[in-house]
Amino acid sequence: MLDSQHTVLTEDICIPVGQAALSGRLYRPVAEPDVVVVLNSATGVPRDYYRHFARWLAAERGIACLTYDYRDFGHSLSGQLKESTVSMADWALIDMPAARAEMRERFPKAQHWTIGHSVGGMLGPVQPDVDRIDRMICVCSGMVTLADHPWPYRALAGLFWYGHAPLAVRLLGYLPGKALGFGSDLPAPVYWQWRRWCTSSNSYKPEIGSGLPEVSWAGAPVDLFAFTDDQMVPPEAVWRLADLYGSAANRHLIDPQEVGLAGIGHIGVFARRNAAVWPRLIGV
Repeated sequence: MLDSQHTVLTEDICIPVGQAALSGRLYRPVAEPDVVVVLNSATGVPRDYYRHFARWLAAERGIACLTYDYRDFGHSLSGQLKESTVSMADWALIDMPAARAEMRERFPKAQHWTIGHSVGGMLGPVQPDVDRIDRMICVCSGMVTLADHPWPYRALAGLFWYGHAPLAVRLLGYLPGKALGFGSDLPAPVYWQWRRWCTSSNSYKPEIGSGLPEVSWAGAPVDLFAFTDDQMVPPEAVWRLADLYGSAANRHLIDPQEVGLAGIGHIGVFARRNAAVWPRLIGV
């Protein structure tokens, strides 16, 4: 259907992933795009949060953008959440490549970009189809550990990893994010893996080559954006991930005041109120 701006076509699509499916929404310009984007969400952030950014890409830059929810989350949830066996690694190693494959099939002649928000770019170096990505943009993506957080946010994170949250997950069989004020409910395997990586001094690096594939980044350009007011994934954690991407990584540190904004933080990058920063992210 045609959205209210009369410049962007939107389409709800279903992306098969084994016995399950990803629920996606495609935003595209009327003309055939030269560039298409798969937008990988942050943990616990539903696909529709990115709708304003996706429409902006299509309307103002002529770029088609696919937003979607990972398995057993948001619109992609099927069955009982407490029965889910999907992990964070499954999202990165299966769901993200499946979304890109869908876009390659639909737009075989276009350049294919991935924009990863937080976890959406964090495991890029170990994904299986990196040789087919023309450009990677990582926004607030980093190998964050508990010690990276400034106080008093570090205390809140400590409670999330060692306080009421793990007790609730053990009791209910899933993370009751809404009840805990986190924002979204998540499968238990996602929470436990996320917890392990965020409380380890080396994040997921010790699992590379064992539980996770070897780093296989093929050298396509990678732009990593860190924000001075991001308490959840501070710049030092972003640069740690940049090291894993290797020589392909370009590092960008942005102070919100540079773009006339009072604050951006971690989740707010893609909020409509912070649209002034969007041109910086894609650089075109």
